[in-house]
Amino acid sequence: MRKRIDLEYAASSSRNILFKRLATPDGLAEWFADDVNIEGDLFIFSWEGEIQKARVIELVKNEKIRFQWEEDEGEEYYFEFSLRTDPMTNEMALWIVDYVDEDEEEDATELWDKQVESLFAVLGI
Repeated sequence: MRKRIDLEYAASSSRNILFKRLATPDGLAEWFADDVNIEGDLFIFSWEGEIQKARVIELVKNEKIRFQWEEDEGEEYYFEFSLRTDPMTNEMALWIVDYVDEDEEEDATELWDKQVESLFAVLGI
């Protein structure tokens, strides 16, 4: 059984520039995977020769993109990047939703922290 995790990261960047890093093959290849390509409606992610495919199941330009791994098709599992602005402070945050095995929550959170650190380094923030 998988557990949903929600992670939030303060993101002082242009919404447009940040979203391109979350929703395009070139942008994702800068921080998320070694290489990313599109084949039809599938994003092909490669890490050290291992390939995984994901389909975009929801997209709101400059706001949110939701992927579903090919192996999770028919399930309710996905991973999502969304950009949210706090109405009180007007500060933007990157939200990540993922589904992980319950015994891997800590490792998954650490991995996302490192991935986001790489993303922010690419953006210079």
